[in-house]
Amino acid sequence: MPSPAIEDLLRALAPQVLGAVVRRYGHFDTAEDAVQEALLAAATQWPADMPGNPLGWLITVASRRLTDLLRTEQARQRREDAVAQWVLPGDWLAPAADRRPSDSDDTLILLFLCCHPSLSPASQIALTLRAVGGLTTAEIARAFLVPEATMTRRISRAKQSVKDSGVPFAVPPATARSERLGAVLHTLYLIFNEGYASTYGPDLQRADLAAEAIRLTRLVHRLLGDDCEVTGLLALMLLTDARRPARTSAGGDVVLLADQDRALWDSALIAEGVELISSVLPRGQAGPYQLQAAIAAVHDEAPSYPDTDWAQIAALYEVLLGMTGNPMTALGHVVAVAMARGAADGLALLDELTASIGGHYRYFAVRGHLLEMLGDAAGARAAYVSAGEIVTSEPMRRYLFGKASALAG
Repeated sequence: MPSPAIEDLLRALAPQVLGAVVRRYGHFDTAEDAVQEALLAAATQWPADMPGNPLGWLITVASRRLTDLLRTEQARQRREDAVAQWVLPGDWLAPAADRRPSDSDDTLILLFLCCHPSLSPASQIALTLRAVGGLTTAEIARAFLVPEATMTRRISRAKQSVKDSGVPFAVPPATARSERLGAVLHTLYLIFNEGYASTYGPDLQRADLAAEAIRLTRLVHRLLGDDCEVTGLLALMLLTDARRPARTSAGGDVVLLADQDRALWDSALIAEGVELISSVLPRGQAGPYQLQAAIAAVHDEAPSYPDTDWAQIAALYEVLLGMTGNPMTALGHVVAVAMARGAADGLALLDELTASIGGHYRYFAVRGHLLEMLGDAAGARAAYVSAGEIVTSEPMRRYLFGKASALAG
């Protein structure tokens, strides 16, 4: 078994390898299979013999495997004309696969490729999470709330569509970039959220995913720095990730915002995030990512939880709700209203969300919190138990059942 350090390295390199191989040879779907085999070979061989250039090693192995797979496919299909056009690696004249493009990197190009307009928005996000974000099909299926088999078919169709489109592996021209930008930003947002608050498994967060989302968003920002929503999304990620060191205890247990040691927050990330969002908000009507970043900035700049400007946060959420109608946004608004005006007002708003989000663990967790604020221990305990029975994150499950147990006495 590879060490955790090697596993982390492979996860970080995987999208770069896939991007390099697709840029050089095309055949997106087959390239992904070849890269997976290269990663498997690395996991087996690297613990005993670590290469000096891990990225180059992976690209070389994946390229050789891709050649084998394509040759096999050619033979199977007996397409003599395709075979006649097939050029052996030694005769390729294009730049080497591990040469980085001049204006971006392969991961970013892969990101735009996965968000090609020939794909549905759901497929764009699923394919990007798989190819660029490195999430497993099971993780993506949970994020979309669909069965794993359904997600497997969706990703397979998406890869085939990319292959059939014949789109070149290059940064799209300016007009195409704006068409795909919404899907690109939403995909990065989902990757970050999965990293910051993992939906499944023993850990509350996956720092590698969050870091990858930030890295990719920085690349997009470098390319499209004049777009206010790109800047807003980067600011949101930085302002949110700044609190990550304080979100868990030494034992990996959940530490809620109200109980976090703010001295552990990353002041450099907060400063960068505040500077970014402050640079775009005065330009005009703010979009959803800018508003979320503004909310995060209010939290980060508050001296303490009780001293947070909850009225301002509630007002920002109300503007945001006018744009998105997202039930998770509505849940955040409920909490802000409860803190600004009282738990009873928050609970009244929460009741209005029962039809839209009444089956989500966060709905029950917020209900438990508000009922606890109102002194209804029995109701709060029942809500925490309901949330704990639904949530798939193990640390969050421990926290919710712990809250329920504390109220039982």
